[in-house]
Parts: sequence; structure tokens; C-alpha cells
Amino acid sequence: MDISGIWKYLAAWFLMLLVSIANGAARDLTYGKHMSELAAHQLSTVTSVLSLGAVIWLFIRFYPPSSAHHAMTIGLVWAAFTVAFEFLFFHFVGGHSWSELLANYNIFKGRVWVVVLLWVATAPYVFFHFRRRAKRVR
Repeated sequence: MDISGIWKYLAAWFLMLLVSIANGAARDLTYGKHMSELAAHQLSTVTSVLSLGAVIWLFIRFYPPSSAHHAMTIGLVWAAFTVAFEFLFFHFVGGHSWSELLANYNIFKGRVWVVVLLWVATAPYVFFHFRRRAKRVR
């Protein structure tokens, strides 16, 4: 992969970051005021999966990976960037404790944030697979 390819993937991740910030702002400024924090978190997870799915689908459509392995690598790197950003930014800039940040991963308490990470990690492969399959059908 050449350097321009790396920049495309990094730019796509930054776009996903902006979409995620907008998703969180929409939650905090609208429906999050009218439901429990847990319910708002869960609904925000759904809207995040849908909006990030749209960004990833468009990216894969216009910049298709060269292979299934490449698609999985893209997703895993995006997920790693997301986790790193979440922990580093929200701890050092946002002032959240490590235990507070880790609490978002407790699915036994209804915290479903991990679904977003799993989706970001696998969506490039899923869309690559469907794109390749659709090409064969034509």
C-alpha cells in the first residue's frame, strides 16, 4: 500500500470521529435529556452503528480494499484508533478515570459500546464481501 492509501484510511477514520462526535452531541442535546443515561447510551449505540455504517459503506464503495485481508486490517486499525482515542482523549483531556472509561465495556450492566467497536472492526470486511458478491451476480 502506498502512502496515499494510508492517508485515505486515516481521513476516513477522522470522518468517523466527526460523525461520532455529532452523534454524541445529538444524544446530549436532544433525546438524552428525556430518558435514562443507560437508555440514551443504548440508543446512541444504535445510531452510531447506523451512521458509521454509512460512512464505511461509502468508503468501501469508492476505495475498495484489494482483498478480504486488507478489509479486515482496515477495520482492526480503525477500531484500535477508536479505542486509543477514547481512552487517551477522555482520560487526559476529558478528565475521566480509567475505571469510568472501562465501565463502558461492561455489557452485563447494559453498556453496549463494544458493539460499535465490533462493527467498526468488521464492517469494512462485511461491505467488501457484499460488494464483491454483488459484482459476481451482475
